[in-house]
Amino acid sequence: MPDYHALMPVIRIVHRTSAPAAEAWSRLTDWERHGAQVPLTRTIIETAPPTHAGTIFTARTGVGRITFDDRMEVVVWRPPAEGSPGLVRLEKRGRTVTGWAEIEIRPLPTGGSEVHWREELRLRGLPRALDPAVAAAGRLLFARAIARLLRR
Repeated sequence: MPDYHALMPVIRIVHRTSAPAAEAWSRLTDWERHGAQVPLTRTIIETAPPTHAGTIFTARTGVGRITFDDRMEVVVWRPPAEGSPGLVRLEKRGRTVTGWAEIEIRPLPTGGSEVHWREELRLRGLPRALDPAVAAAGRLLFARAIARLLRR
């Protein structure tokens, strides 16, 4: 059986911030604000707040009738606690975008925190030869979104 994860573009980003882990967590898990960081995208929350394992939301990107949805479900929800990292894992459940994403926020002993964003994604219908371009574009897009979401 093939290892499908080995076939998906991998995105890994590490970002340090002066924000404490709890604040960084709050900013990076505000799903509605994520849509504002991606051009032509809005986020639709499908479950009642607060976020928890089982929360479902969709990032809808496009103009007019030409759109695609990145539907996600929170499968791990572990906010940072005193001195321990937080982790949220999203499974992508859309018809076009599949894979998963993890956001881990580690408190730093010197203050602030370190964000580890890991994502494996696949765009159905796109040739595998374009996977490196998808990963490169994802790294640029997500690094920009992280920086903007963490701004005070």
